[in-house]
Amino acid sequence: MGLCDHRRRVWIEYLLLLCSWGLCSGQFVYSVSEEVDKGTFVGNIAKDLNLNLRELVSREIHIVTGPERRYFDVDVKTGNLFVYERIDREALCSNSVKCSIDVEAILNNPMHIHRIEVNIVDINDNPPSFAERIHDVNMTESAFPGDRFPLPFASDSDVGSNSVKTYKLSLNEHFSLDVQSGSEQSVSSELILQKALDREKQDVIKLVLTAVDGGKPPRSGTQQIVIHLIDANDNTPVFSKPLYKVQVSENVAFGTLILTLNATDRRGSER
Repeated sequence: MGLCDHRRRVWIEYLLLLCSWGLCSGQFVYSVSEEVDKGTFVGNIAKDLNLNLRELVSREIHIVTGPERRYFDVDVKTGNLFVYERIDREALCSNSVKCSIDVEAILNNPMHIHRIEVNIVDINDNPPSFAERIHDVNMTESAFPGDRFPLPFASDSDVGSNSVKTYKLSLNEHFSLDVQSGSEQSVSSELILQKALDREKQDVIKLVLTAVDGGKPPRSGTQQIVIHLIDANDNTPVFSKPLYKVQVSENVAFGTLILTLNATDRRGSER
């Protein structure tokens, strides 16, 4: 267990001990967006706790958000709880759909703890991204129209409506894109072959896959899809002439070269 985890555990045990002595009251909830400026209003503690401003001063109210970071504080002149330190939701809660910070408003003389939950609302501050910039696909040229090929997922540190919502494919003559939504946090895509492939005409096809999130305005990320076509034996060898004529003298020695034949297919190799 790390030092930070140990401190958090000790702090929680201390609060539980105080609450077991009847020094805690029920929790109430505020909400604030991540990344807002320092000093942003969150809620009025004095009003919600039915305290006058003089009590906030005389009872020496102070705000605690844990042993490590001081995300919030209170203005005793107004009773307003405000943001004291920048909040990065992704660093705080990773990809969790729900993200909140437990806050304790501690009053002295007599001591009492009021428990507050502050929900941290996600903003669309991260674009979708792919694990690799270029994704290579090996595909046989004998693939049939209608065949499907799964594509990589894009990830997004944002959640809910700000996460990846759809994919788009660059215009091309061979493929379309099918986007499937499994859940709010799970969207996938597949290439669908629309037109037969011919390696002899084009051996590499380059496409651009774009992931788009649901933010307003939306943000996006791209990945290049490089399709390498694998040759199929779909061409017969062809001779350079339909008919060869040659004259041979009588009594020619065995092993004498009288004609060289060449046959090639569209791959360009000799047969």
